[in-house]
Amino acid sequence: MNEVGCRFCGDALRDTVVDLGMSPLCESILSADQLDKMEPFYPLRVWVCRGCLLVQLSEYVRAEEIFTEYAYFSSFSSAWLKHSEDYVAAMCERSSLTKDSFVIELASNDGYLLQYFVKRGIPCLGIEPAANVAKAARERGVDTMVAFFDERKALELRAAGRTADLVLGNNVLAQVPDLNTFVAGVPIVLKEGGTATFEFPHLKQLFDNNQFDTIYHEHFSYFSLISIESIFARHGLTVFDVDELWTHGGSLRVYARHSAERGRPVTARVHELRAREEAAGYRNVETYTRFEERVRETKRKLLELLIGIKRSGKRIVGYGAPGKGNTLLNYCGVRTDFIDFTVDRNPYKHGKFLPGTHVPVLPPSALDEAKPDYIFILPWNLKDEIMKQLAPARGWGAKFIVPIPEATVL
Repeated sequence: MNEVGCRFCGDALRDTVVDLGMSPLCESILSADQLDKMEPFYPLRVWVCRGCLLVQLSEYVRAEEIFTEYAYFSSFSSAWLKHSEDYVAAMCERSSLTKDSFVIELASNDGYLLQYFVKRGIPCLGIEPAANVAKAARERGVDTMVAFFDERKALELRAAGRTADLVLGNNVLAQVPDLNTFVAGVPIVLKEGGTATFEFPHLKQLFDNNQFDTIYHEHFSYFSLISIESIFARHGLTVFDVDELWTHGGSLRVYARHSAERGRPVTARVHELRAREEAAGYRNVETYTRFEERVRETKRKLLELLIGIKRSGKRIVGYGAPGKGNTLLNYCGVRTDFIDFTVDRNPYKHGKFLPGTHVPVLPPSALDEAKPDYIFILPWNLKDEIMKQLAPARGWGAKFIVPIPEATVL
């Protein structure tokens, strides 16, 4: 029995959702001189809390160790930039944001989103714990504070008169080990009548589409609408609207307000999605615990496919070096015996090696030189964008492998 308590409600965690074995930190990309050194692996076991139904990992590594120097830069995906620009346009209209408004983004990365507020002349502040990524944001003119956001930081901002009409956090909630002190900070920096929006991968999509590779140590929690509503409610926030998005294989964007506010009623979309989750069994622990066998079968099928390709004398090369790819490769035991190398558009990763598997990361030009028979798309959530970019590969007869929801050759 596991004696670790739930990070939200404190109940003991007893029920396993899936055990992905031992894995390195997924964004801990290696330089050549690290290859012969000890590499830490940690358990990658996912629990569901019977009390509040929050799906979560134990905290094996402190957030400061993961995010102080970070290898993920959001600006290298054109689809993600377009998504962010569209969000800014929609929120400016929806919340009537002007040059007199103020926007705060939590975990603002390299300024990929706030740059669009800057272009509109709307004052904004990014709060980003990774100094190397924050530096890139400042270079594009985005005011960025290097810090972890929590209740104490929120009180400092409020004391300095820096409260916001819009507080946003995209793909940050999953990466917060202390959910309570983080969420408690949001109403402190949110003005009366202000809106907070948060985007996160939807747990129902993870289960429905077998997205087990989106589980990694950097993601401490995995949210349904049911669980996020209870977390926000404890801290004086009401989820009053929700969008279902394509991003990260299927995400939610929730809109929250101060619970004391009565002006914006909860929309039918919130009630309808909550009812769908309940009908799918998301208030029953058994819905969560039966996921593991499906994940094991996916591993078996992927290995069967890759073994067949290699036995026929074909060459496989990867595309992308995302965190999810490292979970997939380490869990399935796929190393350079199957994939010669992978390519990535982020120059920060070139000449380095994937954690655990030590697959080399090269620039995209290496694909044209190698002309592989198969291209294994690791960021499968961007497969349409990537296959468009790689249209010339069809000229030499390359096929594409997409691993999720099940291994498929396109």
